Amino acid sequence: MKVIILGGFLGSGKTSVLLQLARYIAGDTSGNSTKVVILENEIGEVSVDDSLLKRNGYQVTNLFSGCVCCTMSGELILNLRKIRDDFNPELVIMEATGVAFPDNIRQTINQSLPELEVAVTCITDAKRWLRLLRPMEMLLEGQLEAAEVILINKIDMVDSPTLADVEASIRTFNNGAEFFKISAARPIDPLILGTILNPEQEKSINE
Repeated sequence: MKVIILGGFLGSGKTSVLLQLARYIAGDTSGNSTKVVILENEIGEVSVDDSLLKRNGYQVTNLFSGCVCCTMSGELILNLRKIRDDFNPELVIMEATGVAFPDNIRQTINQSLPELEVAVTCITDAKRWLRLLRPMEMLLEGQLEAAEVILINKIDMVDSPTLADVEASIRTFNNGAEFFKISAARPIDPLILGTILNPEQEKSINE
């Protein structure tokens, strides 16, 4: 069972990317049928993302009232074990809350379930990046530093010089990831979606 963690600050576009990933997997024409579970981690009593996903026909498991990188780590492990035992999916796509540190989540999973393969994709917001950088620098750094794939989202909302400044800034936190520029409101290139699902495989091919 492989776990893909989608991280990124509030409003960066994680759910839009998640929907496209789910559609990409469901539309696989290779003849393979991939069993996927979507795991949501939202702080609060009502998850807007959950409603959006269910309206698009996906079954969603929710973790409420906390963040799995801190107060809910035990519940995360229990949920993953239950998912493995009850459904035995090939893939779990987990959308972390906007204030989570994805690598802390990965470490929690690795410590308790070392047999699982875990990869991190971080989505960033090109439109708000420079405005958020100073007040949220430590959080943004913590979200980006261990990602294998970084998506710079909302590129249609900034001009080319701003986009270049945003990418240069993001690379100061993690220059070793696979970088892609996207607008999640539009179809994402299938090659990008494939890289999110298999970052190490794609990286070895490119090298």
